Amino acid sequence: LWRLGYCARLLKTNHFRTAASNTSFPAVWMLLAQHSGRVPGLFVVVKKNTFFTMPKTVQDKTNPELYLPHPGVRGMTVLNREAFKRTVVVPALKVKKEIVNSVLKSLKQSVLQRPGLKRVVEDPEDEDSRFVILDPHKIPEFSLGESEQQVLKQLDVHAEVCKYHLELTYENFKSEEILRAVLPEGQEVTSGFSRVGHIAHLNLRDHQLPYRHLIGQVIMDKNPGITCVVNKTNIIDSTYRNFEMEVLAGENNLVTKVKENNIAYELDFSKVYWNPRLSTEHGRIVELLKPGDVLFDVFAGIGPFAIPAARRKCRVFANDLNPESYTWLLHNCKLNKVDTKVKAFNMDGRDFLRGPVREELSKELPLLNEEQKTAFHIVMNLPALAVEFLDVFRHLLVGEPCSPAGLPTVHCYGFSKHSNPARDIQERAEASLGTSLAGRCSTFLVRNVAPNKEMLCLSFQIPADVLYKRPCP
Repeated sequence: LWRLGYCARLLKTNHFRTAASNTSFPAVWMLLAQHSGRVPGLFVVVKKNTFFTMPKTVQDKTNPELYLPHPGVRGMTVLNREAFKRTVVVPALKVKKEIVNSVLKSLKQSVLQRPGLKRVVEDPEDEDSRFVILDPHKIPEFSLGESEQQVLKQLDVHAEVCKYHLELTYENFKSEEILRAVLPEGQEVTSGFSRVGHIAHLNLRDHQLPYRHLIGQVIMDKNPGITCVVNKTNIIDSTYRNFEMEVLAGENNLVTKVKENNIAYELDFSKVYWNPRLSTEHGRIVELLKPGDVLFDVFAGIGPFAIPAARRKCRVFANDLNPESYTWLLHNCKLNKVDTKVKAFNMDGRDFLRGPVREELSKELPLLNEEQKTAFHIVMNLPALAVEFLDVFRHLLVGEPCSPAGLPTVHCYGFSKHSNPARDIQERAEASLGTSLAGRCSTFLVRNVAPNKEMLCLSFQIPADVLYKRPCP
């Protein structure tokens, strides 16, 4: 239902491929394919991103105190774990220890399933008996139903439900429950973060900032392997695509290791751009490449397109303006043993296109013939600005055009807040190129960045009349 509802919203705003796709599937199947990956033959890759959300708290209408910390923690800004202790009354059965397993198996629908809480506890007054803790949601009136009573009768267990005083501590509560109890009532609770190696990356709202260190500590406590929690303090610098951040909890070590699509990368998260939500998109583009193809990565970062392409036996030219990204790109190429297959550059994107890219295309394209199947791909993953760089392709080469099949394919990323993002990014690209792309481009919805803000990929072969400037007779 969620997928259908989301697809309906996408249909309403025309988030689907433009006229370049000649498939006979209806648009809704195209959308379902993009979001479920179950329609064969379509240009879709679906994988799980490294994005973590805190589990939703089930609202307890019968015993609201069961999953709530002590009310005295409201407004706490410095974490005091002892303050979360409280005792609640829950239903329990007293049974002989020899038949505890049989009771658990027979009443598995009624037994407490709360992670971190024991379902069976000792009876301090009778070493031969145990208390089986029941779920107060299922036993709201401290009395068993007819079916449960029949089961217990067969096991020769007295069906009387007793009241057990259960002690809850900080360790028993989930992240969202703790934060909901601490923050002022009615205010939004942080529900997710990006994980980059040992680092949890948050984007806190203004009302959450007074509690930021407590939030960081809670996230670190509740997520094994997280040893550093940071919060973004300003928007991404469009020049180097990095941002200032504040360490909220844990060690001040922002050099980390990540793994994406079975490839390892190392990076300094404070100095380079890395977004775990783009792993599926990186994989989608790389899947288009064949051994022997040529990839020009204009805004390469630390290499999430370039390195897997090189491992796919493609020739790769990778560039990034940020000196730190360039350094880590070289490091990761060596780490993955593809340093001989990747030519790295530390240049402005325009200079890279007018220099190494033009030089390579001028040398390679005239040599293509009908039998050669080398494809040239140009990836421009700088969504805030990449569309503005497309004007560089106007008359980038001089001479007679190569065969249409040899024309380079551009994958240009952009953000859009338009009601029709696909049309918006296509029209902006057409303005930069000075030509129409109608019928010869496709758009792919990468992800929703923020409410009413989408990230898209526009793919097209550069038209010959744009790329080539014919020599004067």
